[in-house]
Amino acid sequence: MSESPYRLAVIVGSVRDGRFGPVVANWFCRQAGQRADLVVDLVDLAHVPAALGGAPGTVTPTAASGAASGAAYSAAEVPFAERIAAADAVVVVTPEYNHSYPGPLKAAIDSVGAQWHAKPVGFVSYGGISGGLRAVEPLRVVFAELHTVTIRETVSFTGAHACFDAAGEPVDAGPVNRAATAMLDQLGWWAEALRTARTARPYGG
Repeated sequence: MSESPYRLAVIVGSVRDGRFGPVVANWFCRQAGQRADLVVDLVDLAHVPAALGGAPGTVTPTAASGAASGAAYSAAEVPFAERIAAADAVVVVTPEYNHSYPGPLKAAIDSVGAQWHAKPVGFVSYGGISGGLRAVEPLRVVFAELHTVTIRETVSFTGAHACFDAAGEPVDAGPVNRAATAMLDQLGWWAEALRTARTARPYGG
């Protein structure tokens, strides 16, 4: 592991019953967890009351939180805003619902303000024929308003259920693993650069 790994928050954007998001997110966390330059915090919005119209900004970490990298989070509730504040980079795992992204994801994003500033955001999407990319495009506009830098490279799954086997591994792992590596390489560059910049000079958002 590097001397100063960056902290990556991976947000599971769907909260629907029967959702496929955790399969995709857990695969991505396994990919990220193989790298020495980061630690992973898995943030599942199904456990974020703010995303469901309850008490704002609170999340109960799941057993998988940080499991890929040993990130230290207790079983106590940790405010969602604090987890975003602690992150040096974010990846949003989102499905496409009706040519866009889930409403609870928007609610969670909007529950946080300055904690997003001057941080890179990447996207892993899944869906039908578009692979969820019609959810990613409007998210780029939302995150631009929040003073983030969105990463060009993405990972997407067309016909997502057929893309994974019963063990939650991609049926054709090579292309998506390479896509994940390309995105994480770019994300890491921005995470290190922006962390250094925020340390040297507060961001004036």
